[in-house]
Amino acid sequence: MHQFLFLIWTLFSFYCCETSAASAQKWRSRSIYQIVTDRFALSGPSYNTSCDPSALRYCGGTWQGIVDHLDYIQGMGFDAIWISPPFTNVEGFTPSGEAYHGYWPQNLTSYNAHFGTVNDLKNLSASLHSKGMYLMLDVVVNHMLPPNPINTTAPFTDVSYFHQPCWIGNYSNRTEVEQCWLGNETMPWADVNTDDAGWISKVISDIGVDGLRLSTVKRGVFTMGEVSLYINLMARATQVTSKTEVMDAVLDYPTWFKLVPAFSSPQGNLSSVSYESGAFMTGAFLENHDQPRFGSITNDSALRANAMVWPFIYDGIPVLYYGQEQGFSGGAVPNNHEPLWRTGYNTSHLYYKMITSLNLARKAAINSGDYFLTTPMKFLRGADGHTLAVSKPPMLSLFTNVGQGFSSVVHWNITQSVFRSREQLVDVLTCRVHLSAENGGVDITSTNGMPKVWLPFRKTIGRWSPR
Repeated sequence: MHQFLFLIWTLFSFYCCETSAASAQKWRSRSIYQIVTDRFALSGPSYNTSCDPSALRYCGGTWQGIVDHLDYIQGMGFDAIWISPPFTNVEGFTPSGEAYHGYWPQNLTSYNAHFGTVNDLKNLSASLHSKGMYLMLDVVVNHMLPPNPINTTAPFTDVSYFHQPCWIGNYSNRTEVEQCWLGNETMPWADVNTDDAGWISKVISDIGVDGLRLSTVKRGVFTMGEVSLYINLMARATQVTSKTEVMDAVLDYPTWFKLVPAFSSPQGNLSSVSYESGAFMTGAFLENHDQPRFGSITNDSALRANAMVWPFIYDGIPVLYYGQEQGFSGGAVPNNHEPLWRTGYNTSHLYYKMITSLNLARKAAINSGDYFLTTPMKFLRGADGHTLAVSKPPMLSLFTNVGQGFSSVVHWNITQSVFRSREQLVDVLTCRVHLSAENGGVDITSTNGMPKVWLPFRKTIGRWSPR
């Protein structure tokens, strides 16, 4: 799974389906909580079930378990969830473990019994909708794990659905990557010819989904244009921006590749995350199921807080990977697939509270009448090599990567007019107040290396009490 080359996330309406899926414009205002179904919640009240991520086995998480903890998710301000692939996967213990993650599908017309029944999945959809929340399914449409020896598998009932077997040996070779197979003779991932993928809407039409995250998609899928993206070619944000012109959205890996090193240590380059803004239909994230958790890279609480703020003040749609709110710090796959039930779903954790405040701030900004969702973020002068200032009206976010042990004062002096003259501001992370300068700029210091997210107090009435 961690070898996936194409991590494409698409939100679209299924006009041929009975369910009324949400449009891309409706998704734009959402915040998404990403779940590995097997590791999020068990059915029933037990929080003590043993689960060793390194064992690569199913641990018992279910769709009903998610239903039972929707208040925990919604309590942070999330109004959409993205769950791991729900379809029938290869059974048994393979050379790479069990398919608890859902990314080794064998049959896209039936559902993974380890997670529950199809009625459980439908109930999850209905329960989300009753709370005004959206459901996104993760769907693998490019490769399948066929029976070995290689045979056909539903819904692909003819060998013509697959490219001819060959193994990817050079990930820099575009032809090889697009036409050949992942895996090897022992565990082949049959490469589906996605030039004809109309079957997908039929597979999910009865569930009631609002969007899809398409994993490992290549060219010619649906009518949304070319969606071929290679992680090793994702260094330029223009690639992501160009894809969103023909797709609804993509995960913003180009910014992620810069974000992680920028905030991993005081030696990080904050200026590297300054980019050509306006990538509104991208998914902004710090962690996901394929990458080491940020907490495995640094245990500095200030650096972690700064990095965690980024997706929520960004032009795109924030995506939070489950467990970030509890400070999980697992490294590379499979150690970043920890069971959440061990935490008891603690709503008092520092990060749970911080994420709640960030979601509230984003909603306040969206509802402010300042066109938050369509106004590109702007990087402001007044920050040195260890600070960064980002304006996205009505919000001003101040970052630093000095870390928690920094003994000197961090200083942001923003001379541009960002707010009204002498306007009362509130830091949504601490509830502390500040007055803007005569010209609408700000001059602010900090001694603990923590980020600051400022909103005019008039935009936050009923959400924060200043102090």
